[in-house]
Amino acid sequence: MGVPSDEVVQIQHPDAAGDPTVVTVSCPDKTGLGCDLCRVVLLFGLNILKGDMSTDGRWCYIVLWVVPRRRGRRPMAWDLLKERLVELCPATALFGLDSSYLEPDALAPATPRVFLLKFCCFDRMGLLHDVTRVLCEMELTIRRVKVSTTPDGKVMDLFFITDARELLHTKNRREEAYERLQSVLGDSVTSCEIESATEDMSSCLQASALLSPIVLEQMFSIDVIEAQLSRSRSNSSLSVTMDNSLSPVHTLIQIQCVDHKGLLYDIMRTLKDCSIQISYGRFYAGQKGRCELDLFAVQSDGKKILDQQKQRTLCSRLRVELLRPLRVALVDRGPDMELLVANPVEVSGKGRPLVFYDITLALKNLQKRIFLAEIGRHVVDDREWEVYRVHLGEHDHELSCSARNKIVDGVMNMLMGWD
Repeated sequence: MGVPSDEVVQIQHPDAAGDPTVVTVSCPDKTGLGCDLCRVVLLFGLNILKGDMSTDGRWCYIVLWVVPRRRGRRPMAWDLLKERLVELCPATALFGLDSSYLEPDALAPATPRVFLLKFCCFDRMGLLHDVTRVLCEMELTIRRVKVSTTPDGKVMDLFFITDARELLHTKNRREEAYERLQSVLGDSVTSCEIESATEDMSSCLQASALLSPIVLEQMFSIDVIEAQLSRSRSNSSLSVTMDNSLSPVHTLIQIQCVDHKGLLYDIMRTLKDCSIQISYGRFYAGQKGRCELDLFAVQSDGKKILDQQKQRTLCSRLRVELLRPLRVALVDRGPDMELLVANPVEVSGKGRPLVFYDITLALKNLQKRIFLAEIGRHVVDDREWEVYRVHLGEHDHELSCSARNKIVDGVMNMLMGWD
């Protein structure tokens, strides 16, 4: 747990409706803190309009101007957001300590306990999204899911979940989950239970079927991705440059790009995975969806990024992550159509939040039923990916090219916040 919230995180609400809320974080620094904070902001459905961050290597100061991405939905849980942000901050300020003296394991959160949620009911349009929405609202994180539909319209769903509040082992928390699920499942539910996942059950968290060579090339081949990016309209609006002449001790990374959901998270995640540390940064999202970033950065050894090859590699990595932070494909799998969505897993092991939520919402809006669904992790070219596989059924097998593109575009637009 972090330091008492009044000393670490402050949330200032606007005087006028529609203006951004200001979130201020002041605490001891740690590697990847900016990425972790942006991940929570994304998880809570907030869009970052502007950001300032600075650190001297020991203490950091971060200010984010945020607005709810979808207005008019359920009230924003600001107190809960504050609590989650405080938990990310190193607790060493409470004792007047320098976090650099702590071992990495001392700052790492404990491995969350995994539970199995399983229920049976009759299928209907949008069922899986409605269940996913309830789990997200209760801060129950979906680690893996297996969904199957029988010919007579019955559904058996298995969700491997963790609880951000660490209370799912209690009777009250489980009863709350049952009640919330009952409200969306209705009278069609025949059984619903939550139990601790055993080691044998947890083995199901591993990826099942291997990805075919066609899928690997379509979704992960650098040559294919770069060819797609060269034809993308967003490519002409993207600029990533580095300059070592403006600061004696920092490399200036300048980015101009089109905004998307989780943009700042994608940038901070990439820099964290590449062991690049931000000493000072400023982010601004304009009215027409244009974003500008100035980041004064150093390598993990505290030195500027002088090696030309490292500069080119980092710029290329940032370009790909900004234009294709997620990969979406629609392929034939026997008599079915299979939708695949992949997102990179952080070096820390965390996946991108709300991906399954967005996938199921997009398919619900497109009036597409989900007959099978799985979440697994795969290693491709020494990099781990979280892969979502959704079977749309036999009736979608003969879709026209335009109809397929509509599905892919609908899912991608939802994931990127362009809906």
